[in-house]
Order: sequence, then C-alpha cells, then structure tokens
Amino acid sequence: MAKGGKGPKGKKVTLEVAKNCIKITLDGRKRLDLSKMGITTFPKCILRLNDVDELDLSRNLIRKIPDSISKFQNLRWLDLHSNYIDRLPESIGKLTSLLYLNVSNNRLTSNGLPEKLNQLKNIRTVNLGLNHLDSVPTTLGVLKELHEVGLHDNLLNTIPTSISKLPKLKKLNTKRNPFPKPDELETFIDSIRRLENLYLVEEKDLCTACLRKCQNARDKLNTIKTMATTTPRKAIFSNLILPNSMAKESQGDWR
Repeated sequence: MAKGGKGPKGKKVTLEVAKNCIKITLDGRKRLDLSKMGITTFPKCILRLNDVDELDLSRNLIRKIPDSISKFQNLRWLDLHSNYIDRLPESIGKLTSLLYLNVSNNRLTSNGLPEKLNQLKNIRTVNLGLNHLDSVPTTLGVLKELHEVGLHDNLLNTIPTSISKLPKLKKLNTKRNPFPKPDELETFIDSIRRLENLYLVEEKDLCTACLRKCQNARDKLNTIKTMATTTPRKAIFSNLILPNSMAKESQGDWR
C-alpha cells in the first residue's frame, strides 16, 4: 500500500487509450473493453465515448461508479464484475436501453442496490452473484422482461415472490446461499414452484445428457420437498464460506 494509507495508484486511462480499446462486435455493436487493466477509479475521459453500445470495466480495482454513468444512453450491455464496488448509483436507472447488467463478485450489500433499478424496463439479464446481499429488493419484480437473474454466493435465505413470479424468467441461479430453517422450507419451496414449471419440456426434445440432467434436478427438488415434512434438522450450510472467497471456483457463474 502506498504512503499515507492510499491504495494502489492503478493504470491511468487516457482518451486515446480508450479509443484504441473500442471493438466492433459480431452483430455490429461498439464495445469499449477496459477489462483487466488495473483501473482503480472510473475513467472520466470515457464519458466522451458515450455513444458505445457495450461497456466492459470488469476485473479491475474500481470502488465507485459515478452518477455520470447515466450519460451512456445507448448502453445495452454493462459488465462491472470483479471489482470492489459496494454501491450502485441511483442514476443507473436512467440506462433504459440496458439489456445486460453484470455486477457479480463485488462488495455490494442490499443497501447498495438503488430503488431506481426498477426503471430498467428492458433489462433481460442481471447478475448480482458473489456479493454480500442478505435480501433482494422486491422492486426487481417489476422488471417484466427479465430472463435470467443471478443471486448465487450471497447471504440470502429466501427468494422474493415478486422475482419468482416474473413472467419471462427462464433461469434463476441461487446456488451457495444458506438454506432456510427447516420450518421455513415449505415457504421456500412455494417460491420456487413457479420456476419448476418453467423448466418443463417434452423428453423427445432433449438429448440424452440434457434429459439426465433435468431428471437429476427434478430428483433434488423432490428431496427438498420431502425434507419439509420430516423432523427439523440443522441448517445445511452452517459453515458457509464468505461469498468473495469463492470467486475462482465460481467463475463460470459470474462471467
């Protein structure tokens, strides 16, 4: 650590450097890729490149996202995973064209999620995994276009009803959260019953490997249901490891 208790200086990103990091995706979108550059603060110069469609600031050392993020009005894809962010600005709700938001593997708490997230009416994928969330704002339940929600590796013990009832939800990842107490299991099961229906398909439409995977998932769900009617037991994850300590083992979830 530098003198005076300050953190590492990090790499300075100039406007010229940023311009050279703009790529054109296969579908013709402009992506500004500043990932893995050791950046410690949000580069103000990139506000002059606010016409990009995609912004990748993942795997850096950024602690704060400024209100000025709202200037990226064309943004459809925002990746901030693997930083040190503990709060998102209210202005993020102004990114109404956003389809994809990844803020996994940060230091977000439930208080760090702004209510204005409910203004992202077109959002389809939100990844909040590998953080310190002990609850999820029910306001996410108004985002009717959501297809995928990542809540894995947090401190959650229930799934908000408003999220489990989202009409277009196809995937909800809640792996490695502490299970509820046995007497609360039935409520927990009720909250995921809607999601079980979303995964029903005809066997003829699946390959052998996929069919086996679905059958195993069904067996696990039946096991949970059985547990709700048995004698109370101790919580399964009493020694759960803190979320961010599992980053390397969980890369497939938060990418």
